[in-house]
Amino acid sequence: VPVRGGGGRGERAVFYVAGKAPGSLSGDRLCVDYSASAGPDGLGIQTISNLRGGIGMELNIDRVTRQYGPKIAVDRIRLTLKPGVTGLLGANGAGKTTLMRMLCGILRPTSGSISLDGLDVSTEGYRAVLGYLPQDFGYYPSFSALDFLLYLGALKGMERKQAKERSLELLEVVGLGEVARKKIRTYSGGMKQRLGIAQALLSRPKLLILDEPTAGLDPKERVRFRTLIEEQGKESIVLLSTHIVSDVEHIAGRILMVKDGQLIYDGSAADTPQDLEGFYLQQFEGGGM
Repeated sequence: VPVRGGGGRGERAVFYVAGKAPGSLSGDRLCVDYSASAGPDGLGIQTISNLRGGIGMELNIDRVTRQYGPKIAVDRIRLTLKPGVTGLLGANGAGKTTLMRMLCGILRPTSGSISLDGLDVSTEGYRAVLGYLPQDFGYYPSFSALDFLLYLGALKGMERKQAKERSLELLEVVGLGEVARKKIRTYSGGMKQRLGIAQALLSRPKLLILDEPTAGLDPKERVRFRTLIEEQGKESIVLLSTHIVSDVEHIAGRILMVKDGQLIYDGSAADTPQDLEGFYLQQFEGGGM
């Protein structure tokens, strides 16, 4: 069974990749935290409640580095993110995914620190307010979309009625309402991606990390997605990684560009010396996108 951890309050359940066999959980690891009471690190209800308010919240990334032998995948990145949508642009292999996996606690930095309002990335309180969509998210192919979201809701400690209402709401928002009870194995790539977006939003996260979220979406779905994320950014910290400029050009108040693991641009789209698309292509000319 690819699940570790109990269902008690204050505990954590962790899914791990269990291979690609039928019926197994496929994709990246997914952490789910029970945040209704103090966890083993002593974090109590009040701290988590304060974080969920989102007012004045800050994600601090302090000189974070990730090294694999002689290769430096992320090189001393230092940032402070506040509520709103931030776009993270970079070519394939630039270090975007490595950075995001560290922000979600999946990878440990070789050096540096990550914290949300003073809570370290390794704590239960941090994970309790985190929503994450990896490039390849984990799911059970034999589950329906609704059952899958209800299952995750139960692991997150949501009451069944609340979980069902939220699940149905999100499935309608991402355009899966009519196929909510069909098995995920029958879904197209784009439909699975929309389900991934829904699961990331299930617990109304205050920190939302999205890695290449529009992969497989058609133009109409991209527009719907951008509207949804723009609304989410009004009360949450949203970091959206992509190499498609149009995904973030009109909804991100802040643009970051990463190349060879280093931050090479931090500003707004309006601050670039030319249009964002042209500026981006200029920075990564010859970068092998």
